[in-house]
Amino acid sequence: MTEPHTKRPAPAQAASSGRSGPTVEPLTVEVLIVGGGLVGLSLATMLAGAGVPVAVVDRDDPSALRDPARDGRASALALGSQRALESAGLWAGMAAEAEAIREIRVSDGRVGATASALFLHYDHREVADGRGAGSDEEAAPLGYMVENPVTLRTLAARLDACEALTHLAPAQVVHLERGASGVEARLDDGRVIRARLAVAADGRASTTRAAAGIRTHGWRYGQTAIVCTLRHEQPHHGVAHECFLPAGPFAMLPLSDDRADDGRLRHRSSIVWTEKPALVPALMAHDDDRLAREIERRFGPSLGAVGILGRRWSYPLGVSWAERMTDRRLALVGDAAHAIHPIAGQGFNLGLRDVAALAELVVDALRLGLDPGRADLLARYQRWRQFDTVSLLAVTDGLNRLFSNDLPPLRLARDLGLAVVQRLPLAKRFFMRHAMGLVGDLPRLVQGRPL
Repeated sequence: MTEPHTKRPAPAQAASSGRSGPTVEPLTVEVLIVGGGLVGLSLATMLAGAGVPVAVVDRDDPSALRDPARDGRASALALGSQRALESAGLWAGMAAEAEAIREIRVSDGRVGATASALFLHYDHREVADGRGAGSDEEAAPLGYMVENPVTLRTLAARLDACEALTHLAPAQVVHLERGASGVEARLDDGRVIRARLAVAADGRASTTRAAAGIRTHGWRYGQTAIVCTLRHEQPHHGVAHECFLPAGPFAMLPLSDDRADDGRLRHRSSIVWTEKPALVPALMAHDDDRLAREIERRFGPSLGAVGILGRRWSYPLGVSWAERMTDRRLALVGDAAHAIHPIAGQGFNLGLRDVAALAELVVDALRLGLDPGRADLLARYQRWRQFDTVSLLAVTDGLNRLFSNDLPPLRLARDLGLAVVQRLPLAKRFFMRHAMGLVGDLPRLVQGRPL
C-alpha cells in the first residue's frame, strides 16, 4: 500500500491502531470529509480557507489529482458556481483554461439542414439587458466550461496552501462512530480522526451514507454517455449546443482553444453523447476517424470536419437521491445525496450549491461559538437544499423522458414548447437565470460574497 499522504505529520503516541507498529494520537478537527472528489475537495478548501480545521479522507493516491486520466469529463459551471469558486479563492487557478458559454442553442434534432426549425436560443446579452445598464451581470457569460482535470489540479494546489486542512490519502474510513458530542473515524491504517461533523462526499455508492442507514431511490435510464474532446475546423464562438436525438441528448460544449504539437491553433469542444447501451461497445471500439464521422452524422456540419483528441470515456446514466441529506452529525453532499441526468449539465453545480450552503452554516455556527454538528444546523441544511434538489431532479428526468424519443405527437408538442419560450422574453430570461444558477435562496458564496 502506498504511504498515506498528509500535509502535516501526525503527532506520535497514544490511540492504539489495532495493528502492529507505532501508534499515533487522534487527529482532532471540526469537520471530517469522507471523499476527495470535486465536491468533497471544494467543500474542504472553502472551509479551510475560512480557518475551519478540516480533514479529508481520500481513497485515491494524491498523485491522481494531477492525472488527466482520472476524469475525462468537462463540467459546465453556471455563473453562480463560478462566483462561488472565485469567492473561495479557486477560480484564479482555473480561469486561464476556462471557456465562457455565451450562448446556448437547444434544438430538436441535429444542427444543420435537418434540424427542426423550432428551437430555443439563450444569449447572455439578453440577461444583461433585462438587468439594466451598469448591473454586475452586464455582459457576464451564462457560465463556463472547465475540464475536470483543470479543476482537480487547482484543488490539489489549494490543498497544499491551506494550513487548516489535512489531506489523508490513500486512506479509507473503516469505522465511523457518531455520538452525541462528536464523531470518531478509524482509518484502514489505524489512524483515528475526531470531529464534530462528518460529511459524506464519497459518491453515488457512498459507504458512509449506507452505514448511516440512509436509503436511496432511483433508476437507470437505459442510456450511456460517451464523453470525449474534439477538434474542429470552425470556431465555436462560445456557443453550447444541446441537440435532442431519439436515443437521448447530444451536447457539444465549447472548450478553450489550445495549440497542436506543430504550433497551430486548435478549436476544441467536449461532447456528451447519449446513446443506447447496446450500441456503445461498438462505438467505443471504432478508430478515431470512424468515430468522428459518426459524430458528424449526428451533430451536422456547422463546425466543419471534426477529429478526436485523446481518450474517450463512457458512463451509464441514471438518477438517484437519498431519502434525507442528514443524520446525526452527518451531512450528505454531491452525488452521495443526489445524482441527476447530465441533460442540462447541472450535476456539479448542484453539488457546489450543497457545499456552499453547508460551508456557510458551519462557518456561521463556529463564529458564534456553536457546535457545527448540532441537530438544528443540519435540519436547516436539509430544508435549504431540499427544494433545489427535488426540483432539479424532476426537471432533468422529465426533459430526458420528453425528448428521448421520436414519437410524432410528442415531438410536435415539445417543438412548440421550445418556440413558445423563445418568443416570451420574460419567461426566457427566467430560464436563463435559472441555468446561470442565480435563482432561489442562494448561499453567500454563490452570490459572489465571501464566507
